[in-house]
Amino acid sequence: MNINCNGNLIDLSTPKVMGILNVTPNSFYDGGKHKEINSIIHQVDKMLSEGADFIDIGAYSSKPSAEFVSEEEEIKRLVPIVKSLVETFPNIILSVDTFRAQVAKASVEHGVTMVNDIAAGLLDDKMLETVAALKVPYIMMHMRGNPQTMQSLTDYNDIVKEIIFYFSERIQKARSFGISDIVIDPGFGFAKTVEQNYEVLHKMELFEMLELPLLAGVSRKSMIYKVLESSPQEALNGTSVLNTIALQKGAKILRVHDVKEAVECIKLVSKLK
Repeated sequence: MNINCNGNLIDLSTPKVMGILNVTPNSFYDGGKHKEINSIIHQVDKMLSEGADFIDIGAYSSKPSAEFVSEEEEIKRLVPIVKSLVETFPNIILSVDTFRAQVAKASVEHGVTMVNDIAAGLLDDKMLETVAALKVPYIMMHMRGNPQTMQSLTDYNDIVKEIIFYFSERIQKARSFGISDIVIDPGFGFAKTVEQNYEVLHKMELFEMLELPLLAGVSRKSMIYKVLESSPQEALNGTSVLNTIALQKGAKILRVHDVKEAVECIKLVSKLK
């Protein structure tokens, strides 16, 4: 499995690590931590040196009940940082975490090479045609509703079956616009209870029938710290445990706050094969 990021052919036969860079004031784990450009550059340098293959930059928190941020504000937060990162790290592979077409377009125009959409095009009807025109890889995630409503939309008859149907429809739609490189993300924590998250993880190998690379994003989420009765700050060990399971069940990209530990998970799991 390969994806083409601005001429860089990324081979996903060996799983890769996507480092999370939140430039929001209210992210559930690192909100407000990276506001100054020097702090951002330092954090990205650290993630790259620890082995991150991609950096995923987001300026709109998607935590449950997150406050609304305008499209203009999201672009205003993102573009200067994207420009600085591309200037500082010329070989960086940046992904933008957004569900808005105009934000994706502005980000790619300034150096981003991948779009990570929590809504799979369902929150902006221009997203799929925009990504197709930009000719960048597209990560589509499973979610119901939006960040403000998703936690009230957890009624499923067969959650894994319904997610597979969801992806089948969204993949077909994306292909109809001409998007060639697609990654799927089951959306841990999005419109799912803790128990449903673990059911999805337990059956994650079933997504292989879609024949697309699979991204797992469990880093420091409530599915870990609620079970352990702790906090996001204390959830690194639990994150490594679930990342290990996700790799064994077919994950090709780990989206994480802690790059070094994720790289170690990949190295160790690879020895089992």
